[in-house]
Amino acid sequence: MHDPDPADIAVIGAGIIGVACALQLARQGRKVLVIDQQAPGMGASYGNAGHLATEQVFPIADLSILKRLPAMLMDPMGPLRLDWKYLPRALPWFIRLLLNLRPANYQRTVTGIRALNEASLGAWQRLLASLQRTQLLREDGSLLVFERSDSRAAIDGLQRRMQAQNVPVDFWSGDAIREVAPQLSTQIQGGLFFPGTGHFLDPYQLVCELVEAAKASGVQFLKRQVLDARVEADGVTVSTDQGTFAARQVLIACGAHSAKLTAALTGKKVPLDTERGYHLMLPHEQQRLPFAVTSLERKFIMTPMAGGLRLAGTVEFAGLDRPPNMARAWQLHRLSRGLFLEDLSVEDATPWMGFRPSLPDSLPIIDRVCDGKVLLAFGHQHLGLTQAAVTAEMVGQLASVAPVCSGLPALAPYRLERF
Repeated sequence: MHDPDPADIAVIGAGIIGVACALQLARQGRKVLVIDQQAPGMGASYGNAGHLATEQVFPIADLSILKRLPAMLMDPMGPLRLDWKYLPRALPWFIRLLLNLRPANYQRTVTGIRALNEASLGAWQRLLASLQRTQLLREDGSLLVFERSDSRAAIDGLQRRMQAQNVPVDFWSGDAIREVAPQLSTQIQGGLFFPGTGHFLDPYQLVCELVEAAKASGVQFLKRQVLDARVEADGVTVSTDQGTFAARQVLIACGAHSAKLTAALTGKKVPLDTERGYHLMLPHEQQRLPFAVTSLERKFIMTPMAGGLRLAGTVEFAGLDRPPNMARAWQLHRLSRGLFLEDLSVEDATPWMGFRPSLPDSLPIIDRVCDGKVLLAFGHQHLGLTQAAVTAEMVGQLASVAPVCSGLPALAPYRLERF
């Protein structure tokens, strides 16, 4: 807990976004300090589904959420859960989400997500190659399966919508699926295969590899709680529970915890909420699947990793303070029953919960404000892992004296000023 050297840029947040950005900035010759109350990668980055989800170009919800609202409030084990005690705080966020589903807003969201996702795989390939760790990413594609005959229309409609957005997608019959994943059940009738996707073998190891590379590039890491921050004439002052530090610039990249600091620095109150996501890690099931498989009807994903099979994907709106309901993690195993010829083993299984930072238009904030003293990179909802590398490249451009995002997504959809 030594005092850090003076930094050019203080990065608040040591998740996958913050660490990737810190490494990018250090490689550009900047002196970088990363501050987080947890060890690097121990937040949402630790337990995500591991899916490089470049195919997910649509917002996190659609108008059917209105029909599902009673079930969200009443069913504690449903795939989309809203804690009724949290409803008064969540309601303004949900209203804004619905307003963003109007046609023009919806199309802006799709265009913004697609631009980031289309650049994400290439950015990860560059980053992993620079680390000589390309083996951490398997570019084997992913699969969305369906079991009921009445789901075929939804699958066909989704395929058409994705093709209209230039997402690579192929329809696979049930027999074609079982040729590559023979342990899946015969009740699976077919699905959509996405060849332009992949999965990470260990999301936490990925963060650790980035941390080691960042340290080798001179980045300092401090485990401290950030209490406040303010813009000064010559930079930014950051107050923590163990001291105050100054830097020429600050990057807010602390995920679901970013709203308070953003308000303190910019005066802007952003409508950031958290989707509490759960996973169940099955350590004895490494060989069940060749790539990530999502169930259309059951609404969860199964990703093969070095440490086993990870079941993930439920969403709960209950804020940052309520304790986790780990029964929701164990519910994922019950959802898996019937998808395989033999049920998955839960021996030595471990549950987990983390916070996905989500804005009501499903787009992150990636921006440079306060005369360049404040950089922002948060609100990536389910796509933080997917978009981390390209976000880091964009932040690297923003941190420059004369930022030019040549070859990267245009910044307009991600600006803070949209709120």
